[in-house]
Amino acid sequence: MKPRFGLQARFLVMVAISLALVAAALGVLLLRQNATQGEILVQSSDEIHAMVSGSLRSRGESTVSQAADSLVNPVYYFDLDAVGRTARALLQQPDVSYVIVYDGDGNVLHDGSADIPTFGQPMRDPLAYEARTANGVHVQQSENVLEVSAPLRLGQQRIGGLRVGYSLEELRAAEASSSKRLGERLREINSRHVAFMGGILGLLLLLAALVGWLVQRLLIAPIRSLALAAQDIERGNYDTSIADSRRNDEIGELMRAFRRMGTAIARHDRDTRRMAYTDPLTGLANRLAFREMLDAGLTTMRGSGRQLALLFADIDDFKRVNDTLGHDAGDEALVAFAERIRVVAREQSGEAAQVARLGGDEFVVMVHFESGDAREAAARLGARIVAEIGMPIAMQGRDVFLGTSIGITVFPEDAADSTTLMKNADIAMYQAKVAGKNCYRFYNRTMEQAVARRMRLEQDLHGAWGRGELGLVYQPVYDFADRRLVGAEALLRWRHPEHGDVAPTVFVDVAEQRGLIEEIGGEVLRQAIQDAAQWLPLSPGAPTFVSVNVSPWQLRNNTLTELVAGALKTSTLPPEFLHLELTETAVIGDEPRARGVLASLRELGVRVWLDDFGTGFSGLSHLRRMAVDGVKIDRSFIADVLDDPDDLALATAIIAMAHSLGMPVVAEGVEQEGQYALLRERGCDLAQGFWLGHPVAASEFAALLRRQAAASP
Repeated sequence: MKPRFGLQARFLVMVAISLALVAAALGVLLLRQNATQGEILVQSSDEIHAMVSGSLRSRGESTVSQAADSLVNPVYYFDLDAVGRTARALLQQPDVSYVIVYDGDGNVLHDGSADIPTFGQPMRDPLAYEARTANGVHVQQSENVLEVSAPLRLGQQRIGGLRVGYSLEELRAAEASSSKRLGERLREINSRHVAFMGGILGLLLLLAALVGWLVQRLLIAPIRSLALAAQDIERGNYDTSIADSRRNDEIGELMRAFRRMGTAIARHDRDTRRMAYTDPLTGLANRLAFREMLDAGLTTMRGSGRQLALLFADIDDFKRVNDTLGHDAGDEALVAFAERIRVVAREQSGEAAQVARLGGDEFVVMVHFESGDAREAAARLGARIVAEIGMPIAMQGRDVFLGTSIGITVFPEDAADSTTLMKNADIAMYQAKVAGKNCYRFYNRTMEQAVARRMRLEQDLHGAWGRGELGLVYQPVYDFADRRLVGAEALLRWRHPEHGDVAPTVFVDVAEQRGLIEEIGGEVLRQAIQDAAQWLPLSPGAPTFVSVNVSPWQLRNNTLTELVAGALKTSTLPPEFLHLELTETAVIGDEPRARGVLASLRELGVRVWLDDFGTGFSGLSHLRRMAVDGVKIDRSFIADVLDDPDDLALATAIIAMAHSLGMPVVAEGVEQEGQYALLRERGCDLAQGFWLGHPVAASEFAALLRRQAAASP
């Protein structure tokens, strides 16, 4: 009689073979993991060395370059005291071993010591030759020292040089410590993986025993599988697996019909879930899906030692796209932004990143980190997203430039639940907006206090003009030729009843963010025109003008021209004595719209000035296209014209460029007599600044006009 080799025996043999293969595969994986661990450790040590060495090299080059610039004049004038101060300041750095300042012949001028024992001696050490002959910042290394040197040049003349030696002992100690920590972390991860694989193997053994017991019940198994499948479907698990039976009896037909039904139900469920959990515009996960993903991720990560970073991104000034180009263009921009964020997140973090659109112009990225520094990785991702979103989008025949503000929070450091994480990320994003937009900020607990303070300021700013807390002061503007008072710039001030004087940089930003700038700007314009009209009789020979700043938000509003026309209509001030100042960056940001608004304002007779000139990207072509009446050189260039040849050259170039187009130039921020004299020599037309006059109330400015009129012949 032929021995029976039944289904149960066959199944058990197959299970045994499968388990043996799985065990062999696990063994190979463990061996490969150990080998990979060694390779990672070696490569990481090399990368750590390169990173730390590069950091020291970059810091040394920057420090030596700056110090060399500061030593040019002291060395040229043989000011050993100044040279010594610089040398001793460098020696005070913890990793600086030596400092040598030498003259053009290679003789030591100073080494940072009190008595300079090597003064006047030629440098004969092994590193001296390359340091002397190098044409720029030069880095060379001995066994224990990284030396950075730089020549001292006065024009094309080489008058000496600077050598700074950095000790490599701390560098090597940092590398060794980092490599040790990395090795310990890798061993820890390996131990967890071994335990995990052992658990999987044990689970497979248990499953094989269970299935082996069930196999003997061949007649009952199909019905039981159908029952279990039906129960899964009842519980909502529509993706349950149903075996495809080839039996030609009633049970086989039932199983095939059940399988088809399950597939149809699963497909319908996927379609329904896709509509419920997917943003229809961008194809990303929506708010509901993201909250479920976040909750599920936090549940699995608690107590595991893993980290999660949440990046909350809000598109800056997106309303401008809808207002200027229409909502269809806005949708097109959102789709483009969503794709950029998705691609960047996938490139930076792979499958560990999940992207969703919360609504409007708000996006969120969730990244899981098995190991490593989550904050550092999140910072890199945030910087990439900011850079990509800042790239232009071509729409309707023009390039549209927008930015994004990103708030970043990390689990479990900042919060342990999804609600708090979302709140923290939103707070951090808000601080990015406050910081100037188009950047990212990490959450910290002090931000909540800052947000609370800002919210109180927002509340207090409502109605501040009506309560008399907001008011105008006027900074005099003088003619360079005869130092005659010719006008004033209106400046907004807020005297808060509780906090005192609030800086304009604070409350103007609040007003712009909360849509109050148009209301306040209108009041400022009307008040400035009213005050300027009262000054007209005080200077009949040469009436003074008043200059009013226009916010970029006002520039984008289609009602700016109507506002100006209405304010002039209700006053006696001739339009030519009203000057409106628009920042260079605001004009360039939306040049076609700006040209139209500027043209309509000039048709009214109003003069238009380009403020903060030099801080953007304007050139002669921009000035010609904008057709403004004049430019104001930004105070940042005026501050250093006496000391910085570059700033002086730039100011001179701006004056010449504007004059070539027949435009006058105002220099703001004149704080010293020398600045005034130098700019007058360069042909600048008008000036304002503390050296000439501080901002004063309207009545005090009127008194200045009376005194000038009385002093005139």
